[in-house]
This record gives sequence, structure tokens and C-alpha cells, in this order.
Amino acid sequence: MKFKNKKETKIVPSIYIIVVAVFITNTFASIELKYDDVPFNYNSLIPSAVALLVGVYVFIVGRSFEFDSDGEAVIFKSSGLLLSNFLRYRDQRTEVPKSKLQGYRVENYFFYKRLHIFINSRNRKGFRHYKYNITLLTGNKTRALKLSLDKVIEKNKAKA
Repeated sequence: MKFKNKKETKIVPSIYIIVVAVFITNTFASIELKYDDVPFNYNSLIPSAVALLVGVYVFIVGRSFEFDSDGEAVIFKSSGLLLSNFLRYRDQRTEVPKSKLQGYRVENYFFYKRLHIFINSRNRKGFRHYKYNITLLTGNKTRALKLSLDKVIEKNKAKA
């Protein structure tokens, strides 16, 4: 099975633009109010703080995710959305033979989903552990990911 979350990630640059516009507009408006004869009101900074928090959240969550289980290997690939076309600073790629995949776990918090994969390692005792942000995956794609990984793990257990 092979899929990407490109459709879900198309909205993230628009959210960045809106958040930056709200932050800059509100910050300049609150500075303008500060230099008038009216005493400064800190409640005018609340929208800027909310916009900043939304911007940080979208930056953390805004990642593309690709999964491919066709062939002899399982491939997980994740990268950032905005500056990753130029800098490649948030790229993460794991290519593993299906026989080494030992387990996975999906953590589903209210606003954040993370995939943990565990790979059998000869160099170390125990498992290697990789984490991927899958927040922008739809429910159907998350279920398909779980089904595909379950099939691989079931085959590995049958061989052992």
C-alpha cells in the first residue's frame, strides 16, 4: 500500500499567511494604542499571543507523510512543508526490510498523532525506535496504515 497526505497539507501555507497577518496587524495596533493618550491595555495582546501559539502549533504539526509497503521494504518519509523545498531541515526517512519490522504504536492525543515504529537491530540489543508525526493523516489513511503494518507484523510472527 502506498499513500501520501498531500491533499491535507495544501491548507497549511494558507494558515501560515493568515496567522502572520493577524499577528503583525494586532501587534502594530496594540503599539499604536500604547503611544496615544489612552493607557496601555494588555488585553489587546491576547489575539497576538493566540496567533503566535497557533503558528507554533501549525509549524510543529505541518509535515507531509508518505508511506510505502509495496515491495521488500517498508518506507516511511516525513518532511516539513514551508521551507523544506529549499533547506531540507525537517526530512526524516526510514527504509526497512519487512522482516525487521517488529512493532508499531499510534499515539492519538486530541490535537496530535504520532506513529512509533520498532525495528529489530543487530548492532544494538533490543529495538530501534523511530517517531513520525501523522497528525495530518485522515482517519481512513490512518486505518489503512495500521492494517498494512499489522499484516507485515503478522507475517513476521508467523515466520518466527
